[in-house]
Amino acid sequence: MLPKAVLTAALSALLCVTHAQAATYLTADAMVDVIDGKLIANPVIVIDGDRIREFGSDLTIPADAETVINLSGMTLLPGLIDTHVHMTGSATEHGYKRLATSQTRAALRGAKNAARTLRAGVTTVRNLGAPGFIDVALRDAINDGDVLGPRMFVSGPSLGISGGHCDNNLLPVDFQVQSDGVADGPWEVAKKVRTNIKYGADLIKFCATGGVLSKGTKVGVQQYSLEEMQMIVQEAHRRGITVAAHAHGTEGIYAAIQAGVDSVEHASFIDDAGIQLAKQKGTYLSMDIYNTEYILGEGAKAGILEESLAKERKTGTLQRESFTRAVKAGIKMTMGTDAGVYPHGDNLKQLSRMVKFGMTPMQALQAASINPAKLLKREQDLGSLSAGRFADIIAVRGNPLEDISLLENVAFVMKGGAQIKE
Repeated sequence: MLPKAVLTAALSALLCVTHAQAATYLTADAMVDVIDGKLIANPVIVIDGDRIREFGSDLTIPADAETVINLSGMTLLPGLIDTHVHMTGSATEHGYKRLATSQTRAALRGAKNAARTLRAGVTTVRNLGAPGFIDVALRDAINDGDVLGPRMFVSGPSLGISGGHCDNNLLPVDFQVQSDGVADGPWEVAKKVRTNIKYGADLIKFCATGGVLSKGTKVGVQQYSLEEMQMIVQEAHRRGITVAAHAHGTEGIYAAIQAGVDSVEHASFIDDAGIQLAKQKGTYLSMDIYNTEYILGEGAKAGILEESLAKERKTGTLQRESFTRAVKAGIKMTMGTDAGVYPHGDNLKQLSRMVKFGMTPMQALQAASINPAKLLKREQDLGSLSAGRFADIIAVRGNPLEDISLLENVAFVMKGGAQIKE
């Protein structure tokens, strides 16, 4: 009988061989390292199951490796992250057209939109607002393998004041319609936060100011008081989840940052004081500077109200100017596109606008990868091509650091080690 030490060594060697054979080896011309901000030539990524085991330029692929994916002429990137989507929304249904769509129909549509988003190279999203917790159901369906889609972190119904941006203001008093997330006063908003968490929300989203696409609200006017915002943030943070605040107006942005929100969405009219406060507190800005083009170009056909088009004509230009100032100030930023206002799957068109209005290509990619992973508090799982992270990997032909618009045509998508788009 062989000694125990010999048997142990032989078993270990056998396990190593089996391990190597079961792994997937992915090669390409280059890889974007979003953590160190550099391009790595001739990378080899070793994937075990749904995770990256290791990567490097000097790794040798075993002769007996079962699966080798050679993406010659391509550049690898981590699967990208959009921090502001409405997966169950439709770009062709705005204003009064939205009243004709049931929540059940929106849920089915969400499954189509999720698949389209994933195939475009967006492997993770934050869904900021959906009625009836249909985003929770969609997230769970994706996680269970029932439908194809990105990893979803969801808010459930957005919180808002009566008659505010997150309420339904389209119908007269006869119908007594109110959106799921409406809550007024500190104790009411605290209860609504608890309810959202009870039914599966990963984070909380509330409307701090009026909005572009809502009827009867002024974009720049603050809605929730500082006291109400503080209660929302305290309740959410006590439960260990983050808070996103929809805020266009200067005072509302400042109050939301004061209250301790983790991210401000849109941030259109942020002033220098707001920028400095965001920098001081480490607040992320998520500014949807692409969808102005869709709203003003296709919005009327999609049912967007003339009132909303007029608001966008003013807001879009100022938001882009604010984006440029925030980039120059070194604010932490993420790519948030408001997908659903424009067609799902076009998410990565925003990257070229982020570059046009002040970012370097690497900064834009970091805003769509490692930065949102940190905002989600999941940087150990997402946002980079590093050992131990999920094997969420995309590839484009050419070098996106030279031409960021290449990301508008992603050639290869992998999520959790599974090839989605070959």
